[in-house]
Amino acid sequence: MAEPAELQHARQLDAQDPLAAFATRFERAEGVVAYFDGNSLGRPVAGAARAMERFVREEWGTRLIRAWDEGWMSWPEQVGDLVGQAALGAAPGQTVVADSTTVLLYKTLRALVDHQLALDPARVELVLDTDNFPTDRYVAEGIAAERGLTLRWIDADPASGVTPEQVEAVVGERTGVVLISHVAYRSGFVADAPGITRVVHDAGALVLWDTCHSAGSVPVLADAWGWDAAVGCDYKYLNGGPGAPAHVYLARRHHDLATLRQPVQGWMGRRDPFLMEQGYQPAAGIRSFVSGTPPIVGMIPVRLGAQLLAEAGIEAVRRKSLLLTDLAWSIVDSWPRDLGVVVASPHEHERRGGHLTLRHPGFQDAYPRLWRRGVIPDFRSPDGLRLGLSPLSTTFTEVWQGLEAIREELAG
Repeated sequence: MAEPAELQHARQLDAQDPLAAFATRFERAEGVVAYFDGNSLGRPVAGAARAMERFVREEWGTRLIRAWDEGWMSWPEQVGDLVGQAALGAAPGQTVVADSTTVLLYKTLRALVDHQLALDPARVELVLDTDNFPTDRYVAEGIAAERGLTLRWIDADPASGVTPEQVEAVVGERTGVVLISHVAYRSGFVADAPGITRVVHDAGALVLWDTCHSAGSVPVLADAWGWDAAVGCDYKYLNGGPGAPAHVYLARRHHDLATLRQPVQGWMGRRDPFLMEQGYQPAAGIRSFVSGTPPIVGMIPVRLGAQLLAEAGIEAVRRKSLLLTDLAWSIVDSWPRDLGVVVASPHEHERRGGHLTLRHPGFQDAYPRLWRRGVIPDFRSPDGLRLGLSPLSTTFTEVWQGLEAIREELAG
């Protein structure tokens, strides 16, 4: 029997893929046919286990406490610069890797809010959207309660995302900070980051971008777009592993402002921390966003992921990402209409991130069966199945194999 046309097309794309060799540079999972969850947890880079073992046996095991003076102390900035340059379009000295995404989001948002209030006590509104990731909404709610702010909600369409026009309709002289996800976690919609940033700045406000679903997946030009700040996780497209320390970017023009200080004042973010002096004086620049002892072990796989991304190049990654999602879209489009599967992501390339969301009322029941078959997508209630197609570790044939299993499960 002849192979289906879409499978033949997938094999052809694999043969022509300039990034094909990168798929062999990740640990493979026994029994996994198609891994569609790279937008939640990326595969480990091959060699990560050896690197961590070497770290334990050599740097930690033999150098012991001396390793802090010999390099560890500067790892937040070093690894931050790798992430900044490979994934954020950020010049050196503006990014650190430190705490969890939630902690960094709190520290950064609170710092921006307090800065705005210090400059103008009337800027008491914090703008965000109803479909932002839950952590973003919860952190914003907590800060609003702490600082007596009013939350202004943008009613975002879950099938798309926030537009500059929606932002312009709610920002004004009372707006302090706007919190937006660059790529929507549910639909994969890519926000018009330059346009929204201009709208926010025209209103005299600051913008904090969530880069969890864009860092390592779509090009980000934080410096060129005039971003104020960004926070994102490193365990998705940067392959840093579960609970990997996150990154925070703060534009250089905001460094060392007396009114812009993150609120978790730990000893590692103090100027000359080992003097153990009375009173907190923040370190210069982005280092001030470090609080406690940096998670050195957790930075090892983040470093490897950022280096791999830098080697491939984000533009090449983006080109393959669009080809992967184009293939997935065409396969789903070829299915019978009465199967009832709907693609709930933007069709336009400029508005499509690295994942697609499919909708069908049967996905909740099919989800565990797919896992047993070695096909690993990501279910989002009530009826969404996300296909996180990580370009460096995903092949085109894998996309066809996984989608064929989904079709079979739905068809019964």
